[in-house]
Amino acid sequence: MQKNKKPSIPWIASFIILLGILMLSYNYVQAKRLVAYEYMDNIFYEYDKNKKIDDDKTNDVKEEPKKETEQPSSNVPKREYKYQYVGYLEIPKINLRKGIVDKASKDNDVEKNLFVASNSTYPDIENGNLIIAGHSGTGYKAFFKNLYKLGISDIARVEYNGRVYTYQITKIYEQKKTGRLAIYRDEQKTTLTLITCTKDSDDKQTIYILELVNVE
Repeated sequence: MQKNKKPSIPWIASFIILLGILMLSYNYVQAKRLVAYEYMDNIFYEYDKNKKIDDDKTNDVKEEPKKETEQPSSNVPKREYKYQYVGYLEIPKINLRKGIVDKASKDNDVEKNLFVASNSTYPDIENGNLIIAGHSGTGYKAFFKNLYKLGISDIARVEYNGRVYTYQITKIYEQKKTGRLAIYRDEQKTTLTLITCTKDSDDKQTIYILELVNVE
């Protein structure tokens, strides 16, 4: 019985050795597979990176035409060419020169131009009153944004029908915005009235009364 047990020892040893060889082989194969995977990963990374670069170049090419169709600077008066002006308002102190359209024109709109009130009279009417309103604040349509810089005796000119009418400021006052406006002027004088929102106020408007002093 004891002689039959001894031959099993070499078999056990052989099995352990074989198992060790298999484990070493497995680790070797796994190491090779990891190297292969890393290599493939690097290939795809480089491919994606190059593809991105190519795509960026393609995008750059596609963007080029946009430079040719850029919109003009915001400093350029918008749609100025469309309007048929009947005259011009010029205020030298604030470097303002802006056309005015006929008061019956569809373009007589404070969102587009200076607004000429419907009850205005043009400068060639004796003792009449030309009433012009405009936006202050910011933006391309804020034509009266610097009107607050004007004071008594400053001048404004209106070009109309081939003549230049020069006015001088005689009165400046404020009123609350109520939907109604009182104009205090000498009705025995030919006048120009300018109206805009009061600087740094949400509920007031400023009125400038100018009297005619010269016609050329």
